[in-house]
Amino acid sequence: MILQSLLGPVGPVAVLEYLSKKGYNKTEAMLRMESANVDVDGKPIHARLEDSGGAKYGKAFELFKNWIEENLEIYKPDLRRLLWPVFVYSFLDSVSEYFSQHAKSFFNSFRDIFENEHEGELRALHALSLPEHIATSEIANIYNGSRYRVRLSQTAFYNLIQFLESKEKEGGAVIVHIIQTRLNIVTVERIADDQSTLAKLLSRARQVEDFPAEDEGIPGHNPGSANTDRNAGSAVLTKLKLGQTILDAEGRQDVMGDLEDEDKANPPAPGEPSLVEAFEQRIKREESEEVPGRTEMPPRPPSLARDVAMEIQKVKDNRDRFQISGRTGGVGPAVSVTMFTFHNTNDRYENITCLDFSGDYLLIAAGTDMHYIRVWSIDGSQLPGPPQPNGQEAQPSASHRLIGHSGPVYAVSFAPASTSSDLQHITKCKYLLSSSADRTVRLWSLEAWGCLVVYRGHDGPVWDVTWGPFGHYFLTGSYDKTARLWSTDRVDYLRLFVGHDRDVDHVCFHPNSAYVFTGSSDKIVRMWLVTNGYPVRMFTGHAGNITALACSPDGKTLASADDAGTIILWDLAPGKLLKRMRGHGKGGIWSLSWSVESSVLVSGGADGTVRVWDVQLANDASGQGKVIGEGGAGQKIDGAAQVSNVSAAGGKKKAKEVVVTSDQISAFPTKKSPVYKVMFTQQNLVISGGAYLP
Repeated sequence: MILQSLLGPVGPVAVLEYLSKKGYNKTEAMLRMESANVDVDGKPIHARLEDSGGAKYGKAFELFKNWIEENLEIYKPDLRRLLWPVFVYSFLDSVSEYFSQHAKSFFNSFRDIFENEHEGELRALHALSLPEHIATSEIANIYNGSRYRVRLSQTAFYNLIQFLESKEKEGGAVIVHIIQTRLNIVTVERIADDQSTLAKLLSRARQVEDFPAEDEGIPGHNPGSANTDRNAGSAVLTKLKLGQTILDAEGRQDVMGDLEDEDKANPPAPGEPSLVEAFEQRIKREESEEVPGRTEMPPRPPSLARDVAMEIQKVKDNRDRFQISGRTGGVGPAVSVTMFTFHNTNDRYENITCLDFSGDYLLIAAGTDMHYIRVWSIDGSQLPGPPQPNGQEAQPSASHRLIGHSGPVYAVSFAPASTSSDLQHITKCKYLLSSSADRTVRLWSLEAWGCLVVYRGHDGPVWDVTWGPFGHYFLTGSYDKTARLWSTDRVDYLRLFVGHDRDVDHVCFHPNSAYVFTGSSDKIVRMWLVTNGYPVRMFTGHAGNITALACSPDGKTLASADDAGTIILWDLAPGKLLKRMRGHGKGGIWSLSWSVESSVLVSGGADGTVRVWDVQLANDASGQGKVIGEGGAGQKIDGAAQVSNVSAAGGKKKAKEVVVTSDQISAFPTKKSPVYKVMFTQQNLVISGGAYLP
């Protein structure tokens, strides 16, 4: 069968004549024997009635599945990764060949195996019953348009081939045809690949659950690389410059002069470094890292007095922040969380869809499904009204509505700002961005309380919008499968990022603004170079749709979360998966935020909990942990304390079990409030927000 796949359009007759002419008698005899059992398309010809028709796929898959489950434990995790693509292509082929009833029976017989990992795909495949459906199905076109990549150790691969050849007439030929025509199996030597060592194989064999490999799936790629060529190797990884941008000489002088004045006016306490010393230490640290040049970043507008004031405040906050150190005695660092809960929002008049806190920690904005945004002050004080035409002072109010969108608001984002001790509040937040189902993004003034600009360009609802780290630029993700880079002074987008197979649901910037990240419902996270729009990294391994992204302040690590309750940390330089962290229930982890030191991560989601994670604690990257009761239903977990199962709803019903990995420091459950937003402040305090659901 292997030779037959190499014949191509030439046909077996011409090849047989060529082999006979050249005297390759043994090869000719072997090819004649193989050709006798396949048709002109290379598909196996079945001698028995029960082996033909749609029933052959069910029989072959059952044989294949049973063999894998009876195999050696160390090979099961790798071989099980073949079940999903073989299942999908068997079903699609059965439907394409008009075996609708057999396809339905096949689908219902084996779908339960894949419910946990591929719930969304199964829902889409269930609707297919005719070839016409396949032609118009997005998921069918994705799978039919590419080969599904799977990595196997050489020993497991040889074991597989030997079995299929021995069971050729019992269904092995059907599986062989699918593997040859639909799969891209990459074999690796145990010594050359760190994921295929004996220790790793034994570790995966002991895992309760299995997850996709980093390079598995469609399109499949070399781990971390955006290049999908199977022969490209690790050399295709683009070298990244992840250091923080350094102030120019003029900006440094302005900041240094103001910090010297501040030190004279308010001398540091004994044993505490001065602001000038703290700033110099930061500059030395930044100079030791490789940073992108001015031509490798989007151009920044000239610095203003506000930019200098924000830099000074950043130095103050960094020196005076609550220090989060590593674990002591096995117990993680203590982190407290302040929760802002919105009530009376789950009705026909107003449902909150998104939240954001301003960088000066004075405002909170909520988008609603009633097409408007509402802004409050965090401390409950009155907000000044918009300027009046007659010059009179407007009446202050508890909140302001921003009206202009014609569809539900899906994301809001405050412009960069910082706290300020001066009376002029030069660094306070002045602008807000919002994105909506009406395909637009709007820029709002928080002084005039009105819309300044409407940005159009997306061909579908805009799911997410976020400001760049220095303002001026912002990024959007949309239903049209693209992300776009904008600047506030232009109504047209500057850069288009194309590559995802489905909606771009979440976006974020790298701290140095030279790179951006996009997360999609195709379960892939991509990293792009801003200046030319080229992809430089691609991360696969999520079992669910991407629901949140956050890059660490040091620029070296990316955190991504999915609706299956898993957080994955990625090492950006080599493009490798660091570890999986689990603890949230299913439904989506909606927000992530890093501590200033990039050592602790906080998350919040649909399960009504805020969870704190130790980034530096290793957990072998498997994502396996203790099975406990649902953490968001009246249970708090701290450090290495004993975990007890607590039933939801006062013990009336047993909580659904979830897995918590050892790197979870603590979990803070709410009563019935899904957490929409979590945020580390510049002083390492955590604020979060959500809406109470009675």
